[in-house]
Amino acid sequence: MQDFRSLPGHLIRRLHQASVALFAEECASLDLTPVQYATLFAIGESPKIDATRLSEQVFFDRSTLGAVLDRLEKKALVVRSASATDRRVKVLTLTAKGKQLVKRASPAVLRVQERLMEPLTASEREQMQHLLARLAEVHRGRETGPKLDD
Repeated sequence: MQDFRSLPGHLIRRLHQASVALFAEECASLDLTPVQYATLFAIGESPKIDATRLSEQVFFDRSTLGAVLDRLEKKALVVRSASATDRRVKVLTLTAKGKQLVKRASPAVLRVQERLMEPLTASEREQMQHLLARLAEVHRGRETGPKLDD
């Protein structure tokens, strides 16, 4: 039987742990998690997005996203307001504080990616990103398993 430590799922989990640790190091002064950053970034790209569309863009289940949005709203980084076209729908917008945090965090997030991929050559990085994107696309829809850490 193959040693579980060499299985792709286990290796991906280890890399995810390394990525989260690097994020914590680079963003220590920002009081921000990777899940919160992804959420803020996506809202910044699509102001007035609703939670359903946002969950599809960031691949978080609705319950995880709801808890993340609650935290971001308490930190005054995000505002929820009624949609102009359907008052039952809440749309999301970054506050000035939220926009500033994304701007401050983005260089740190790029450093995380650089540090994570540093051991690889440019060609290997490109190949790795291509293969990961391909696997992610094949498994689209399976992302909403157990709740994510926030």
